[in-house]
Amino acid sequence: MTRIDKDTPIAVIGLGYVGLPLAVAFARYFKVTGFDTKQKRIEELHTGHDSTLEITEDQLLAIKPNLAFSSDSNDLKDARIYIITVPTPIDKFNHPDLSALYKASETVGRFLKKGDIVIYESTVYPGVTEDECAPVLERISGLKFNVDFYCGYSPERINPGDKEHTLTQILKITSGSSPEAADRVDELYRKIITAGTYRAPSIKVAEAAKVIENAQRDINIAFVNELAKIFNLIGLNTLDILEAAGTKWNFLNFKPGLVGGHCIGVDPYYLAQKAQEAGYHPEIILAGRRLNDGMGQYIADEVIKLMVRKQIQVTGSEVLILGFTFKENCPDVRNTRVIDIVTRLKEYHVNVCILDPWADPVHVYQEYGITCQNEAITDRQFDAVIAAVAHTEFEELDVRQLCKENTVVYDIKGMLPAELTHGRL
Repeated sequence: MTRIDKDTPIAVIGLGYVGLPLAVAFARYFKVTGFDTKQKRIEELHTGHDSTLEITEDQLLAIKPNLAFSSDSNDLKDARIYIITVPTPIDKFNHPDLSALYKASETVGRFLKKGDIVIYESTVYPGVTEDECAPVLERISGLKFNVDFYCGYSPERINPGDKEHTLTQILKITSGSSPEAADRVDELYRKIITAGTYRAPSIKVAEAAKVIENAQRDINIAFVNELAKIFNLIGLNTLDILEAAGTKWNFLNFKPGLVGGHCIGVDPYYLAQKAQEAGYHPEIILAGRRLNDGMGQYIADEVIKLMVRKQIQVTGSEVLILGFTFKENCPDVRNTRVIDIVTRLKEYHVNVCILDPWADPVHVYQEYGITCQNEAITDRQFDAVIAAVAHTEFEELDVRQLCKENTVVYDIKGMLPAELTHGRL
């Protein structure tokens, strides 16, 4: 089995929010090839620019001698350790979509050599690495799993936009397909993770640990979202109640809101899929998903109700949405649930304007078919304003200038003064 030393060549497959920081971290100690099928992504990284804003130009320049970027799979042939960090989304039926994982495994399989280790970081349900991916590696390479090559699993814990809890500052779970492989995988990650590593007893345990991290958070947010609906009906301020309850030492501090992104809004479906395969129908997990997935529609309906009460003509009205990314101070629009608000408002024949200083308008249009702008609005006023994403830039925004005399202001994130708003979660 491949030994871990400074001459061990590493390949990272997938250079998104997870893969790029990982490649940069390993390049401080090893020779690394960063591979991505998107030529545009490779070209921007060659110029020193990271559109995800996870890595700075200075950081890329600092490790440039040890890190090569490529979209040519032939450049993977010399690696002895392959780390796969491709997306694992869900399809339109909320079923796990492992197609990128299969394709990445096929790519690696073409270059696999005896003694190589393939490590997966993508979020999956228990069993995917050994039961789904390893057979693909065997079929393409002609080698025998756990005899000629080995696998590991070390789930990503990247929090996009978080500059405090970065890759090396978060404890890392590691695992391997054999005791020796587990040792090597753990040894590898201990080179870069200053927070330390936790060696799971098996790959399936590590896979399960990852998928429940986000399922737990999803359920907790669903609970406070349901509370927000209840307290809205009886005329109480949810944030005031949560603040009061939070004075108890063991109260969990969760806030209501939209649940999107590539993890929390997706991972519970992976666990649900595995549960259903085993013959169990998960009640709480799917109930939490249904509630959270319906929050965009609920918010849009609440805004429309407020407009009707203020006798604002809904059809043809102008509504401004502040923020479109899935979270604040981050350009990531994957699985943003703000789109649910937009879709619902358009059912009422409302004209929607979206302002987001972080989102790429081209990417938004390609992904969702809607327009979004980065520039501040100075020449328009709206019938309703929805504060959807708490970007730092919005702290300096004078919302009053965007309002007509009778405008409805709805605050999802609690980022506006209470006296300015007519509705909040």
